[in-house]
Amino acid sequence: MSSYSEITKRSYPRFSGVHTFFRLRYQKPEKVKSHVLLCGIPFDGGTTYRTGARMAPSRVREISALGRGYHPQWNQDVFETLKPVDVGDIPTNPISIKKTYELIEKHIFDLAEKDKKKILSVGGDHSITLPILRALSKIHGPLNLIHFDAHFDTYPQAYGMEYHHGTFVRHAVLEKCVNKVFQFGIRGPYVVKEDMDFCKKHKIQVFTVDDIKNKGLKVLSELPELIKGPCYLSFDVDCLDPAYAPGTGTPVVGGLNSYEVQRILRNLKIENLIGGDVVEVNPSYDHGDITSLVAVSVLFEVLNLMV
Repeated sequence: MSSYSEITKRSYPRFSGVHTFFRLRYQKPEKVKSHVLLCGIPFDGGTTYRTGARMAPSRVREISALGRGYHPQWNQDVFETLKPVDVGDIPTNPISIKKTYELIEKHIFDLAEKDKKKILSVGGDHSITLPILRALSKIHGPLNLIHFDAHFDTYPQAYGMEYHHGTFVRHAVLEKCVNKVFQFGIRGPYVVKEDMDFCKKHKIQVFTVDDIKNKGLKVLSELPELIKGPCYLSFDVDCLDPAYAPGTGTPVVGGLNSYEVQRILRNLKIENLIGGDVVEVNPSYDHGDITSLVAVSVLFEVLNLMV
């Protein structure tokens, strides 16, 4: 067994031991040697409806004990190939989104700058993605963004607050952290008709649930043959129908199913996936850990896309 594979394989039951993502090795950030780092970001101070996503990193770690490394479609053991490690949680300030943004941006930059390491994180609500994009765009330049969500996340301020979990795409575009943006799973109802205007103005390519249900994987033919340059993938679990992801902050009926998500992820053509996140898992509203299981599946698919 290599020093980067699952700690226990079949030596210990999957319900035992100290939990890390996929039972991988834990390394302190200052000692990490791996090129692919997994981390938690336990923050939900940007949530406008159900709170509780701050509890997701610990729960997803526990459920990820069911994960395994070999992908039959890709014919590779991603743990042996990438040698990822868990570097713990990014510090957050539960009562200040401003301070949390500063902490996330600094720590992600420090983790990723040396050797341009790849970062895969578990939130937290979707507000955490903006400081990650700020940090990574400082290292790589403007990123391409693949965004799975029920919502555009290009919305205006809410309750007098400019930054919340529904604004990260708008800020990332205006701050030039991202270049091309591709969105999957978007659906109504909208608050107002003008909700679509930002995406149209900035030429964000939107694939609604209807597009995916009607065309299947043919929607991917509308993407570039290869998404070139540095790319980031942000996955909000509310892109799925609540039947498949009930544990989330802002559930919207009529979404994707878990198999459709797997098929899309397995057929994306990305030249250089430098980071990603899974956000908006809310264990307080989950049933039988359905949503955490989906999060583990998405993490696994994203790791395979990084190879």
